Amino acid sequence: MTKRDNYLSDWTKTTFIILAIASLAGFFILSPGKQTATYSNINHTLGAFPIVEPNIRYGFELNQFQVTEDKLKPNQFLADILIKHKVDYQSIDRIARSSKDIFDVRNLRANKPYTILTKDSTQGADYFIYEPNVYRYIVYDLKKESIEVVEREILTEIAEASGIVETSLWNTMVDNGLSYDLTSRMEDALAWTIDFHHIQKGDRFKLVFEQNYIDGAPVGVGEIKAALYETGGTEFYAIRYENDRHNGFYDLEGRSMEKAFLKAPVKYSRISSRYNGRGRFHPILKRRKAHLGTDYAAPRGTPIFAVADGRVTKRARTRGNGNYVKIKHDDVYQTQYLHMSKFADGVHVGTHVKQGQVIGYVGSTGLATGPHVCFRFWKNGRQVNHLKENLPPPEPMPEIERPKYLMVKEEMKTKLDGIDWPGVPEVELSAETKEDGDVGNGIGKP
Repeated sequence: MTKRDNYLSDWTKTTFIILAIASLAGFFILSPGKQTATYSNINHTLGAFPIVEPNIRYGFELNQFQVTEDKLKPNQFLADILIKHKVDYQSIDRIARSSKDIFDVRNLRANKPYTILTKDSTQGADYFIYEPNVYRYIVYDLKKESIEVVEREILTEIAEASGIVETSLWNTMVDNGLSYDLTSRMEDALAWTIDFHHIQKGDRFKLVFEQNYIDGAPVGVGEIKAALYETGGTEFYAIRYENDRHNGFYDLEGRSMEKAFLKAPVKYSRISSRYNGRGRFHPILKRRKAHLGTDYAAPRGTPIFAVADGRVTKRARTRGNGNYVKIKHDDVYQTQYLHMSKFADGVHVGTHVKQGQVIGYVGSTGLATGPHVCFRFWKNGRQVNHLKENLPPPEPMPEIERPKYLMVKEEMKTKLDGIDWPGVPEVELSAETKEDGDVGNGIGKP
């Protein structure tokens, strides 16, 4: 049993002893002939005691301590805080040294919350508790000069969501009370199938996903279990399937969603200029010039991803292209990424990169009027419009896996199909209407 468990046990024992003493005192003071009055007096006496609700946090009964709560300020160190609570510098130094391998005090960050617990105000503080994030906290036992990292228990439940795009996917998600992280994960699930830089008003989506909770409060999302995105009257399903050999998304036929090439090299962006082999008016050169790439406008510093596995063949800077990287994927396909603000660490000529690996960051180097990446796609030595290419299909799922996958698929598809679209509540038809065979107009009787 830990010391914090002993505190809770001591609190319970103390409360019980006080109540027992009060009961016995009332019983023996009164004569045996007045036992009815005795019980009444006992009840009255017990009712006079205030009922103190236990305030348990971090495994401590906080009512037993003087509690100081605050947030770290910029350039504030552990010693700055603890010296004010009568902990001498030598003790602080020993704690910092002995706990370095568990949690380095140099990792304390401004604006993160901390709590100090003190049993006796005439003595130094007993505990310093720091919360780097919602998932864990660090307890410094200032008397024993020890440290403990406590991982909070996370409860995961399956949640559902849906939405209809009005302006942008991100605005739609936020308007529906959904997080940016969930949006990003949905894009990841469908990145090989949906061009999220060309979504339309009226597009719709449904999601089945993991929602994480700590102490009943939502703290983030886990994996997406299934997704449905509908655009232009076509539905695209993505079902997660996991076992010892597979961990990814598949369509309803069991084909992997992870195709050879991603649809775009950046997230959270928009197409600002499309491929135009016939030429366009160049805003800097002031003349018509063929635009043999697709421009994705995004904030400066946005990560740029390799759209497929390959080997870096060029990493250079020119007057027109600015900082750029070119990747050879096989004997047919190559891609090029222009106007980077800087290259990613470790990306050099000859480097082998994986699909989705960061190779650089959005900028406006070279002939560019604003931050964007000009993405160029080469096929058999010619630049082509990648958005119109029929790219290689993914490897099919082995037949031995299909029966297990189909069971997962049916379960997830049933869940997705059972989610209502926003603003279109399901109407319960009356028995009379059902008998007439009239399915109604979906919004009730006029």
